[in-house]
Amino acid sequence: MNATSPQTQPRTAPQLPEELVASATFLIKRLGFAAKERTMKAYEGTGLHPYHHAILLVLDEGSAETQGSIADALGYDRGQLVGLLDELEEQGLIERRRDPDDRRRHLVRLTSDGKRTLKRLRALSQEIEDEFLAPLGDKERAKLHALLLSLAETHEPRCALVAQGSGLPPSSQLHVQGKEGASASSSDERSRN
Repeated sequence: MNATSPQTQPRTAPQLPEELVASATFLIKRLGFAAKERTMKAYEGTGLHPYHHAILLVLDEGSAETQGSIADALGYDRGQLVGLLDELEEQGLIERRRDPDDRRRHLVRLTSDGKRTLKRLRALSQEIEDEFLAPLGDKERAKLHALLLSLAETHEPRCALVAQGSGLPPSSQLHVQGKEGASASSSDERSRN
């Protein structure tokens, strides 16, 4: 018998309403959820979390060295940051000591193990991004990054400050480059976290 019963037909995902798919903010939200899910799964094997990765990046950059300045730079709750720093310290990836100029503050620095781990996490982050953006060519990736950076400069002020100090062209220049076919760098590690 060639007839396919309802139980043997392949299941397809239900289609979303057209109005939702036509919404850019809906797509950004859905893609954000998908990217976060893939990222979390990829980090499971490291024993770390993307939040840890971001902390290591801030320390490597040298832009913040106190617990408070790290929390402020990343927009993390200071209480939650202490727990994340505890976890990094337990693994020997960071070192904390009292600030000799102000005993109320702790100075935080990367250890050599922390630097090696950060190198592995950067590679993992690049792998995740390459896999997620695989359907796009280099020019499309650069244009997407420019568009997202332009939105981020408006809605997430920390991104605007990073873009200004990173050596990346302002988003308006990235838009022009994308239209002319020049490839803008999309490998900025700070933009991933």
